[in-house]
Amino acid sequence: MIDITPARFWRLRAPLALAFGAALGPAGGAARAATDAANAARTAIDPTRLPAPGSYRLTRIMAAPDGEVLLPTGQPARLHGVLRGSLSVVSFIYSYCRDPEGCPRAWAVLEAVRSALLRDPALAARAQLVSLSFDPSHDTPEQMRLIGADRMRDARLRWRFLTTASVPALLPLLRGFGQDVSIELDATGRPVRTLNHLLKVFLVDEVLQVREIYSVATLDAQAVVNDLRTLQMAQGAARL
Repeated sequence: MIDITPARFWRLRAPLALAFGAALGPAGGAARAATDAANAARTAIDPTRLPAPGSYRLTRIMAAPDGEVLLPTGQPARLHGVLRGSLSVVSFIYSYCRDPEGCPRAWAVLEAVRSALLRDPALAARAQLVSLSFDPSHDTPEQMRLIGADRMRDARLRWRFLTTASVPALLPLLRGFGQDVSIELDATGRPVRTLNHLLKVFLVDEVLQVREIYSVATLDAQAVVNDLRTLQMAQGAARL
């Protein structure tokens, strides 16, 4: 099991703004923005109360699953090949998701993590962000390329935008990560879409072990960056 210290879960006393990325579309007006901020205030932790990087351990929760994914070019790749050798923050997304406690929240946190990593080139060189679609029927490689835009072309930090060839190809990855979904079937009983996901973001180390699973209650950019630095420091100490 993962080490859980009380300091990791103190909540924010002030709202955390959710700046939705343009690739995910605009927020639904002022009322939606106010609701989003209120929801964020209820669910985010207080970054000022987090333990310092390196002052705690992140144990190995489980092995990251493997399976075939598609790069934005349409080229197939193995997920393990994408993840191996990097400290990876893995998030499942719908390109069209508007749930403020779902993909837009994860997107906002990953954007904040990206900004922090760009200020720390040594950590950025070892880390990457990975966004993998929940809905390969809609989110084709071309669609993921549009979502990724300049982010995936920025050489300072890798941000991978992946999909799969089909829902059946996606399901083993979802099961392996323990990502809860329901499946929409067509008239013939063929799975065509995954639905009703719960927000989870996964921290995967360089040897393909999941070291943290963030939920709505624990997903915070500073917590993610601290955990990345903790793994970086642990790896550095192991090399001494």
